[in-house]
Amino acid sequence: MANGANRVDLDGKPIKPITICMIGAGGFIGSHLCEKLMTETPHKVLALDVYNDKIKHLLEPDTVEWSGRIQFHRINIKHDSRLEGLIKMADLVINLAAICTPADYNTRPLDTIYSNFIDALPVVKYCSENNKRLIHFSTCEVYGKTIGSFLPKDHPLREDPAFYVLKEDISPCIFGSIEKQRWSYACAKQLIERLVYAEGAENGLEFTIVRPFNWIGPRMDFIPGIDGPSEGVPRVLACFSNNLLRREPLKLVDGGESQRTFIYIKDAIEAVLLMIENPERANGHIFNVGNPNNEVTVRQLAEMMTEVYAKVSGEGAIESPTVDVSSKEFYGEGYDDSDKRIPDMTIINRQLGWNPKTSLWDLLESTLTYQHKTYAEAVKKATSKPVAS
Repeated sequence: MANGANRVDLDGKPIKPITICMIGAGGFIGSHLCEKLMTETPHKVLALDVYNDKIKHLLEPDTVEWSGRIQFHRINIKHDSRLEGLIKMADLVINLAAICTPADYNTRPLDTIYSNFIDALPVVKYCSENNKRLIHFSTCEVYGKTIGSFLPKDHPLREDPAFYVLKEDISPCIFGSIEKQRWSYACAKQLIERLVYAEGAENGLEFTIVRPFNWIGPRMDFIPGIDGPSEGVPRVLACFSNNLLRREPLKLVDGGESQRTFIYIKDAIEAVLLMIENPERANGHIFNVGNPNNEVTVRQLAEMMTEVYAKVSGEGAIESPTVDVSSKEFYGEGYDDSDKRIPDMTIINRQLGWNPKTSLWDLLESTLTYQHKTYAEAVKKATSKPVAS
């Protein structure tokens, strides 16, 4: 059996089975983490979320070897008195709950701030009061803009990694002005990080903070009008997938000049499992989890995705595969962006010996194959014109 009893941690000590209270278990990251915990470890999961569509396949009773090791609790952590009781039943709490789509930061700044700061407060408080270890999911957005982005366009120091590589223990968090509401998310996420850190310093909370850098893979976000609101705007990868499925041009916001790094969800989940099972090495640390080798501009990403999708779908690309739009037109007033996001990997490498493996091409191929398989038919049905009788 894959989750055999002889598993050891990085220091060669046997890994004891634990109970994990996972908040936001029904989301993209949660579903992959639950899958990994069920198939490869003996741990038990209390899965908390409002929806369970993405983990339904793990909850089938009696049909799988891990039935009984995962329990779903339908809970909105905003106002549910059961939350503390469930945290008390666990050894470790993982908080993944968040509003985390840039289109919302601008149009729903209050929800964004509440969901990422206010709603996370009781989770931190209950962990601290009940001496439970916490793995809190933050975001690479807390870094904001790079120092280099404030230099003149052609300044040679813009090419110097010291001015753009993001380090957990050194890089400052630089946000735009208050009227740029896009930073409502990053600011809420930074404040909850500071609170978690302060609980550690003052009250001895055992914590690990994770800063994901664009985790990509199957079950990410939603396709508007199919398994999400038709007027919804998911993150860049699902946005582009949606355009490809509908054979529409991919919209490049402000020319697609921003640079991003992308990491395959399965690589990232390996890192999270190492944090779960090596508390002595992970406690008190903030970890970047990304793939610095997979850096592209959003324009290059659009070109690669067009090429990969043509390959996996067997359909040629459309005549004009991309179209430029302004951020104001796409996201509305108050949008702002960070120029580059490249994670420094020193700390995670030193503490957990972890490195990502999957190339950008391979992760796009795997993700787009899934998107095509899952959605192509539904999109065709939704877009086909009803024939007049």
